[in-house]
Amino acid sequence: MSDLLNGCYDADRLLTGRARAATIDTAAVSHILIVEDDRDIAELIRHYLVRAGHTADVLSSGTEVLPRVRARRPDLLVLDLMLPGLHGLEVCQALRRDRATADLPVIVVTARAEESDRVAGLELGADDYLTKPFSPKELVARVGALLRRAARSGTAAGGRTTYGVIDIDRDRHVVTDNGREVTLTAKEFLLLEYFIQHRGRVLSRDRLLSEVWSYQYTGGTRTVDVHVRRLREKIPLLADALVTVKQFGYKLADQSRE
Repeated sequence: MSDLLNGCYDADRLLTGRARAATIDTAAVSHILIVEDDRDIAELIRHYLVRAGHTADVLSSGTEVLPRVRARRPDLLVLDLMLPGLHGLEVCQALRRDRATADLPVIVVTARAEESDRVAGLELGADDYLTKPFSPKELVARVGALLRRAARSGTAAGGRTTYGVIDIDRDRHVVTDNGREVTLTAKEFLLLEYFIQHRGRVLSRDRLLSEVWSYQYTGGTRTVDVHVRRLREKIPLLADALVTVKQFGYKLADQSRE
């Protein structure tokens, strides 16, 4: 706890003048739901998010999340894993199974730093993952990046994009595969859209992290691999069309040239 607080205050001293103003998102106010059972950490996260221009509520138990989200859907969820009542991974899994919340952006924040835990969170639908201790500035940056990407996807020109039997309706935020609606997380939707927009081009993992996640990601490129695997599992066409370029990244075949 002290390490986290010390890191937060160190980062705070750096956020002065123009640098501090740059952390405030000029877009419409977003509502963030924080689920964290440590009161001090929860209030610290809430403080930095509110200072960055968001509104935020705090819950301390996993069992409270689903009823609250259904009553008032937030724009993004910051979710701890080790929660009383219902584990954070179970919360994430339940959100992804419900069509009404399947695309809700989720950032997992936890003290569990092992790769297996990080992959488990991503596999169950988390869009991003931060381990404690962390800089509040980093969390605010990731929240802002995820919200901006989601907003740009929803307002992109030309509300529909197609690739073979895959149809992306940006206005409704719906993806269909040969007429069958496919439930995707917010990040899966953005990643699929980016691949289709750049079909035929080899895309490095670092570029995907920079363009789709909208920041220089320091947690390794495994997160891209997990999201790609989930896309291939959910949309059969991508099992063959989305090719792995060994030791580099991925390429979505350009069907118009084949």
